[in-house]
Amino acid sequence: MATIKPFRGYRPPKQIAKQLSSRPYDVLNSQEARQEAQGNPMSLYHIIKPEIDFPVGTDEHDPRVYLKAKENFDLFRHNGWLVQDADEHYYVYAQTMNGKTQYGLVVAASVEDYMTGKIKKHELTRKDKEEDRMKHVRVNNANLEPVFFAYPHRDDIDQIVANIIKKEPEYDFVADLDGFRHTFWVIDNKQTINQITDIFSQIPSLYIADGHHRSAAAALVGNEKKLQNPNHTGKEEYNYFMAVCFPDNQLTIIDYNRLVKDLNNLTDDEFLKKLEDDFIVVHKGKEIYKPQHLHNFSLYLSGEWYSLTAKQGRYNDNDPIQVLDVTISSNLILDKILDLRDLRTNNRIDFVGGIRGLGELKKRVDSGEMRMALALYPVTMQQIIDIADSGNIMPPKTTWFEPKLRSGLIVHELI
Repeated sequence: MATIKPFRGYRPPKQIAKQLSSRPYDVLNSQEARQEAQGNPMSLYHIIKPEIDFPVGTDEHDPRVYLKAKENFDLFRHNGWLVQDADEHYYVYAQTMNGKTQYGLVVAASVEDYMTGKIKKHELTRKDKEEDRMKHVRVNNANLEPVFFAYPHRDDIDQIVANIIKKEPEYDFVADLDGFRHTFWVIDNKQTINQITDIFSQIPSLYIADGHHRSAAAALVGNEKKLQNPNHTGKEEYNYFMAVCFPDNQLTIIDYNRLVKDLNNLTDDEFLKKLEDDFIVVHKGKEIYKPQHLHNFSLYLSGEWYSLTAKQGRYNDNDPIQVLDVTISSNLILDKILDLRDLRTNNRIDFVGGIRGLGELKKRVDSGEMRMALALYPVTMQQIIDIADSGNIMPPKTTWFEPKLRSGLIVHELI
């Protein structure tokens, strides 16, 4: 069963929350962070992407950069830009995108649950990315950014949250860059806090939706501290890491699409003919065509859109991996026709989150940068849970969650 606890979060004063908060470290590059933080000494990028405080071109993995993160974290606390709550709390964090709001509980999740598989993952992690975030957690002795969890929705939690959000929020603002709204409440009633802890103790598993590398790094550093402490009791703060837990029925997963640089020496007609072996191919013309359902794909090639529907018998609906559209497209198009394998490293392919729209695919093909684009229907949360429960791992670049968690509204210290 899931183990969570409240914690004493570091938070910005209300009047600077919007100014201090930022996008997650891994959704933008150093130059973009430098531009967004320009003229804003309070931007969290000075801690989560501290290379922006060095000359352009400085390696973000330079040891001095990690030390600068710690220096800036100390400065933020000294200046009162991040202030620790006096008592342990849970928090409600709401995000609104396109008129739809999702409500998450900010908690301290158990390192032990991660290490034993009660916190379930659906993606592989890369050791180099894990180590980068581990260094960041170690030097700051804190989780500066939360990870994004899902849990099977429960009416009793929904009711608690519904009561909390009737109160005045601590933060409520709309981010300038994307127009998403972020609203935040502090749960300070001890009875409610105990009730939340008890309910989560009845939930068998939590699921990592987004932030697999941050989850791994946070848990591995916590486990390191456990092994290094001869007086370990299990009650230390390093036994937990910060997560925002959303009910699975509120989450929005959007498409994650593919761009390919060549047709493996095939002409358009030859490529389309080969597709007909496994797909019903329908020419749609010049208007953007969006996939309509699972196993339906959208192809953009030489200024024209096509609908591709996988034929019966070409996939296994009873297998949680084989039923995925990323698997179908990888097996029947990328691998079989285009000889594209090892999608994590192959430079003939690129991936674009659906938040950019299918117009981005069209633009990059029309420019000549890419030869063709393939748009996929989004996976469902139930598919993710089925794969995590079965112990399987999703193929690369399968899920894209929006909106992303805003960093800087809350920080969890490991001491």
